[in-house]
Amino acid sequence: MPFVDAVRLALAQIRVQKLKSFFTLLGVTIGVMFLIAVVSIVEGMSSYMEHDFVGKLVGVNTVTLRHRPEIGGDITEAQWREMQRRPRVLVSDAQPVVDALPPGTLWSLEGYDQVPISSQWRPAGMLEASAVEGDYFKIRELKAAKGRLLTTQEMAMGTPVVVIGEDIATRFFPNLDPLGRSLKVGGLPYQVVGVAEPQGSIFGLSLDRFVIAPYRSPLRHLVNRPNVIDVIRIKVSGDADMIETQETIRQVMRGRRGLRPSQPDNFAIETSESALSFWTNIKGKLVIAGIILPAIGLVVGAIVIMNIMLVAVAERTREIGIRKALGARRRDIMSQFLVEAATLSTVGAAIGITIGIMLAQLIAALSPLPATVAPWSIVAGVLVGAGVGIVSGIYPASRASRLDPILALRQE
Repeated sequence: MPFVDAVRLALAQIRVQKLKSFFTLLGVTIGVMFLIAVVSIVEGMSSYMEHDFVGKLVGVNTVTLRHRPEIGGDITEAQWREMQRRPRVLVSDAQPVVDALPPGTLWSLEGYDQVPISSQWRPAGMLEASAVEGDYFKIRELKAAKGRLLTTQEMAMGTPVVVIGEDIATRFFPNLDPLGRSLKVGGLPYQVVGVAEPQGSIFGLSLDRFVIAPYRSPLRHLVNRPNVIDVIRIKVSGDADMIETQETIRQVMRGRRGLRPSQPDNFAIETSESALSFWTNIKGKLVIAGIILPAIGLVVGAIVIMNIMLVAVAERTREIGIRKALGARRRDIMSQFLVEAATLSTVGAAIGITIGIMLAQLIAALSPLPATVAPWSIVAGVLVGAGVGIVSGIYPASRASRLDPILALRQE
């Protein structure tokens, strides 16, 4: 029987025996559906973590120096206690680090914490405020949607001015232009000189709830102890300079802290790659789950298909006998049933792919989890579906091909 005719016969069987076909396709459909959905979520999360999450928190081509990692992975209680005991990064550490780097390197220092913020239109609320110095806005690629950013003179003099996020502007200056108005930060008045462009959100948490003031302003006393900062940021020109920059910073800081060669670093140097190490571990576990869940459905689907095809062989014994009497060879009978099994499972896989894509999009719409359908997962779904059909159809097809034509013709 030609391949096209075998496919047409299989599709006709699906139309005629709808209930049996439904249960035949169910296992493969569920398995492929989970495969597409899980892969879509993992791929979406990978893209989101690499380009949005870490890109916005750490920065593109940025090396950060802190007293402990900002984005932690699996750490023990002992490691956490050791990090808590580490000496803090000081303002005096910034210049030696910058002097060791190539001239013109972008750098900034920053201290941040939750402080009370209020205006005459809204009562005080605890929100994040940052005291910054250097090339902070260039490194973070922040631009002003309204007004302007902090000037070099304002940073040098510690002028009480702030650049605020869109959410702060909306909350504390309802239906008003915030530019030139007073915003109290820690009880002290600061003049709003700019509103930053919207930064979006991460997992549903807004990135536009911030206040940025010069480091030399009174805000520095609210976010940290005297001469203590939270982070020094260094912007490099490309990935090729990342390793060299990290080693330079490490050498300067180890020398300043008098660490012996056998002693580990008591500070943290982070890049987007190092910050993603915790996500790599999570991704590996999700991939395992993405394999196990579909595998269960596919095994069940293979068993169901094999049993259904065995029933089909028993029901069509006389048909097989007639075909053999008319000259059909053993391989013809075997290929017919293999094509039918593969067609059934492929149809199930196609349905599973459709439902999986819809499920991934639904999750993305109703939750902060992103989802990106990978083209390779669709191809893999089709191949897996066809493969399950072929594997599960081998035994029924072989059994059908071995039927004695004389005994088969006697079958009623």
